[in-house]
Amino acid sequence: MTTTPLAVILTAPGTNRDPDLVFALQLAGFATQRIDVRQVCDAPNVLRNATTVVVAGGFSYADALGAGRVFALEIEHALGAALRDAVQRGTAVLGICNGFQVLVRLGLLPGDGRRVALGHNADGGFVCKWVTLSAPASRCVWTRGLDDGIECPIAHGEGRFVCDDATWSALVDGQQIALQYASPNPNGSRGDVAGICDPTGLVLGLMPHPENHVLPRQHPHHGRRNAESGRLGLRLLQNGLSYAIA
Repeated sequence: MTTTPLAVILTAPGTNRDPDLVFALQLAGFATQRIDVRQVCDAPNVLRNATTVVVAGGFSYADALGAGRVFALEIEHALGAALRDAVQRGTAVLGICNGFQVLVRLGLLPGDGRRVALGHNADGGFVCKWVTLSAPASRCVWTRGLDDGIECPIAHGEGRFVCDDATWSALVDGQQIALQYASPNPNGSRGDVAGICDPTGLVLGLMPHPENHVLPRQHPHHGRRNAESGRLGLRLLQNGLSYAIA
């Protein structure tokens, strides 16, 4: 009997996108389990049976000390070694918005000891809008076959991708630029970066929310003649499922 791939969703106080993720991941074909990072001490082997780990978005710990910082410290303390071991075993990891910020602070992205940052948006404000994403050729398992891109919303104040020239060259040469803004750059990210992967292609972090465009009716132009693209974010999650069952 085939076992349904399990996606473990890591949450913290202030996380608010986990219900959306549960719905989207189950629609993609995953079984799901939500785990509050503060309760991991009661389930130390929580990642052992996971085929996929997702760090949910929101405003964990009210963005105290910087977006994702406290959440990352909690994960490092409770699950840092287990999470890195999981990636080495071939477990795919996804961090969305605040989850991307967490993966960067953990050093899982971009990997190989390099450092990047997700700074305040170039205009200094919070941006909430729909964007179109393109998926350049990369090693990322999550973005395979997304040749026509996806459309989904963004909602963040600290999403501007920043890195030095040497790191940028390494990311480009290593095909770690997984997603770029095809519509006007909403936050000033270098190279229009919306998401990057690690050198294995298993770990993806992105600022936009693909879990919020998994049904056509979620698109703001749904029902308007010739206005709907069909570029569902669901396909990114389905790629994760395809990898998990391969």
